[in-house]
Amino acid sequence: MSESGFSPGNPTVWIVAVAAVVVLILVFFWHKGRRMPGEHVFRASRLSRGNLLFPTQVGVTPTSVVHYTPEFFGGREQSIHVAHIASVLVDRNLFFSDVMIESSGGAEPVRCHGHRKRDAVEMKRLIEQFQSDYYRQRGPGGSQAS
Repeated sequence: MSESGFSPGNPTVWIVAVAAVVVLILVFFWHKGRRMPGEHVFRASRLSRGNLLFPTQVGVTPTSVVHYTPEFFGGREQSIHVAHIASVLVDRNLFFSDVMIESSGGAEPVRCHGHRKRDAVEMKRLIEQFQSDYYRQRGPGGSQAS
């Protein structure tokens, strides 16, 4: 039997197998951390605390804020309607910012760590703008304006 054949004892086979496994793992984590669909989506940096493998994302729409954290199997998603957001806190640290969105319903606030500072400020601005637009459309007395 020749030395160039593929046998389990051949180091080249093991190197190729390990490289293939590493590539598959990297593709898996890249796929889990891909950007959510939407116009205003803010993804935390993989270099921040708790976001290396599964970076958290926040999507802001005119009607709701969606906080999504991928997990090894599936993911965790929390949505808050803009009418139920009581406050938005941006805590700017040295490198990244933390955002805390409190609801008026008394539920646990949404906490997201590791966003770029400008993304955190833009997130807060959008939420406040969409809240203003929502209440402006409702008109006085809480009824829909005609």
